[in-house]
Amino acid sequence: MTMDKIQLQKLRDLPIEGIAERLGLRVKRHKSLCPFHADSHPSLSYSTSKNMFRCFVCEAKGGTIDLVMRHLHVDFREACRWLADEHSIILDEWQPSKKDDEPKAFDASRYEPYFDHPWLNEAARKFLFSERRLDERVVRWCRLTSWTDRKGVPWLQIPYYNMEGQLVGVQNRNLVKGALPRFRFPQGSECGIYNLPVLRLLKPGEPLFITEGCSDCWAMLSAGHKAIAIPSATLLTRKDKELLSQLSSTISFHMYPDRDEPGERLFMQLQQVLPSLVHHQLPPDCKDFSDYYLKKTTRYESNV
Repeated sequence: MTMDKIQLQKLRDLPIEGIAERLGLRVKRHKSLCPFHADSHPSLSYSTSKNMFRCFVCEAKGGTIDLVMRHLHVDFREACRWLADEHSIILDEWQPSKKDDEPKAFDASRYEPYFDHPWLNEAARKFLFSERRLDERVVRWCRLTSWTDRKGVPWLQIPYYNMEGQLVGVQNRNLVKGALPRFRFPQGSECGIYNLPVLRLLKPGEPLFITEGCSDCWAMLSAGHKAIAIPSATLLTRKDKELLSQLSSTISFHMYPDRDEPGERLFMQLQQVLPSLVHHQLPPDCKDFSDYYLKKTTRYESNV
């Protein structure tokens, strides 16, 4: 991943408290427990004016990229990748709630009408069908829709439902290649495990695949498999982990990890929650399952 100075500055300008919360830290009155030492009293302070963090006990300090590097134990490059990643980017409109004790709840009623009557603009259709070659039935099942903001930027709108089919979050994907932010999440969105309603369709003994991110999930569904997606192991909430653990007694979980070190690390982290998680190997020329699906689809169409 190569980034110019402008892109790096955008990552540094992401709201420090928003990133802390996406990392699992509970920010209250501009403070949280410090994850870098045994902290029982919130000693990690956040300056929204300087967009910095500092612990007055262990002296940890820095900006957005520093916080990710220290918290996830990754280098500068991986921290930037995490911040810019489609499943982890903090929405630019994130703001601390006015009442620290009462975080703003996700307003599902505001978004439900869009997913009841999905509409795909030209940019969305090109992305989903020409570039990703997804099955139209999968797009309908996932209720993907689109919109264009006031600046003329096209967005793909991705709904997240719980097992009962209730809308709990929305992920907006920027359809302009290379543009930042790549993703936006309305405040209060619970974008943890994606495509949970598919569990109602599982047959006894049928495998369920875990993918990293919505795109791989759509590819897996288009390939004829049942699948769910997670943003990353580091972003799984305790509730998500408990759900996966409970399901492991009745469901056979499978995974095609991305062909890189982070992908294998994700598999190992998930295996701690799901000891029987089955590992599938991608071909050497495929970086992730979406890439594998595209190449298989292209070969199939060329032989028809």
